[in-house]
Amino acid sequence: MPPAVDPYDALLLVSFGGPERPEDVVPFLRNVTAGKNIPDERLVEVGAHYSLFGGRSPINDQNRALLAAIREDLASNGIDLPVYWGNRNWDPYLTDALEQMKADGIERAAVFLTSAYSSYSGCRQYREDLAEAVARVPGAPRLDRLRQYFNHPGFVEANVDATLAALALLPEDARHDAHLAFVTHSIPEQMNATSGPTGNAYVAQHRSLMDEIGDRVREETGHRYPAALVFCSRSGPPAAPWLEPDVNDHLAKLHAQQVPAVVLVPIGFVSDHMEVVYDLDTEAMATARELGIACERAATAGVDPRFVATVRDLLLERAAIERDEHPERAWVGSLPPAWDVCAAGCCENPRGPKPALAGLD
Repeated sequence: MPPAVDPYDALLLVSFGGPERPEDVVPFLRNVTAGKNIPDERLVEVGAHYSLFGGRSPINDQNRALLAAIREDLASNGIDLPVYWGNRNWDPYLTDALEQMKADGIERAAVFLTSAYSSYSGCRQYREDLAEAVARVPGAPRLDRLRQYFNHPGFVEANVDATLAALALLPEDARHDAHLAFVTHSIPEQMNATSGPTGNAYVAQHRSLMDEIGDRVREETGHRYPAALVFCSRSGPPAAPWLEPDVNDHLAKLHAQQVPAVVLVPIGFVSDHMEVVYDLDTEAMATARELGIACERAATAGVDPRFVATVRDLLLERAAIERDEHPERAWVGSLPPAWDVCAAGCCENPRGPKPALAGLD
């Protein structure tokens, strides 16, 4: 018998979205910054990053690859379940995905976010966009968000092996004294303070994964590499405090300490988003070259089979819970599995309350 997925009759992959042509860049950025009163002149300035990559973000192609991999994984494990895809900020939009699901007779779907951590921008904002999309599509299916997976073994193991592979690429005479820089997207300090049901979940979840990877790397290599959590992609007014240090500032600090090599481990991203290919592969690598530090960037989870299987595992876990069963929940590290339903006030909206799905408020 194939694994039971009831009460779900579909899976919905939800991501950020990104422009696919130069003429899409500013309209896409308008969507991303809606309500923030950012002038088009500033959006054009930010959008110049995309010109280095043909005016195209890599994220939609990566989601197409992940979508195909999820479908293949489900089918090869005997699960006959349609998988849909909708974005928050660009085509295919969430409303379009829900319209298709409604037309196909879908009644209840599990939702997998391409965001592994708790924060307003990484979770609740997705939940708000889901609520808005459902409100725009009368008769839309019921949607249940699958839990955060920063500490799921499949995600962790993919990142461990990527870190080990990047270390192996460093010059042999510098490898032993290398440092690990675990990189994620910076957010306002206040957003971190209100992340999760009791606050500070965003940083705590990253640190838990960072420590777990560090332990696994030590087990494999027999050496404890010094490590730090660092940030990229800061935006917003300069006076507003955001999480630091910036990855480039951290590289400068390592240079001052005469550290010969570093591996950038982008644990904050599930695939090679623009923040990875520009902020790390372009800017941070240029900084490392200028400083004379040997630098390698670890791969993201992408379509690693273990990460793809994580989606299936989370789907089956939540389906069993909804059937009032008690499945074993896969997790590793210092923090327990994340919650299935968000508590009231979890990852609060800094601009005030707004309807959101998959929570108690």
